[in-house]
Amino acid sequence: MTLNIENFIASLKFMWQGMLCIFVVIGVIILSVYLIGAITAKADERKKAKQENTDNN
Repeated sequence: MTLNIENFIASLKFMWQGMLCIFVVIGVIILSVYLIGAITAKADERKKAKQENTDNN
């Protein structure tokens, strides 16, 4: 097995682009999960407040 330095350096371009894409996708997934959790929490709060209002009347 031989190591061709020129090919290795050329492949670094693709390696950092791939790593960047992986981190971007992970970031999008994290943000999506956070937003879904926030929206669900707000919906639960509204539902709870509405239920308390109907129980008090």
